[in-house]
Amino acid sequence: MMTKNNQIILGIDPGLATTGYGVLTGSEAHMKPVAYGSIITSPKMSLSQRLQIIYDEVSAIIEEYKPDEIGVEELFFSRNVTTALLVGQARGVVLLAAQQRNLKLLEFKPVEVKMAVTGYGRADKRQIQQMVKILLGLPAIPKPDDTADALAIAICHMQSRNLKILAQRVIEENR
Repeated sequence: MMTKNNQIILGIDPGLATTGYGVLTGSEAHMKPVAYGSIITSPKMSLSQRLQIIYDEVSAIIEEYKPDEIGVEELFFSRNVTTALLVGQARGVVLLAAQQRNLKLLEFKPVEVKMAVTGYGRADKRQIQQMVKILLGLPAIPKPDDTADALAIAICHMQSRNLKILAQRVIEENR
């Protein structure tokens, strides 16, 4: 499968309090960071206000950087059901922002991101952050953690997009 050489990929690590984002350009062999940061919402705001901020900010990032594709981490469910539901709602507005602009969106499990960035599916946060810094030639580990995670998602997307797209196509054809 051939792809254009200079992709613009937006990686997003959704969360209600902090949604990290990272924009990369290039190809899997030559990735360059374009922009990265976090969208912060206050717990003093209503849920609907916080979701509106996330939606508006993600929409503005999409409009400014015009990504070819978006990578988002799949919802990781552990023990805290309330947290998972809130993260799911934040994730929903991110998916909506991408869908409204007809952007191709790929979802990645946490283990896929860890494998793509470190080569080890059980890597800890510090290992992932250090590899993000090294792979992108950054002067320091991006803060907060959600920003580094979003860049890791964008790296994973850049490195695995051809395989993921092919797998999705096969699944859709076999339905």
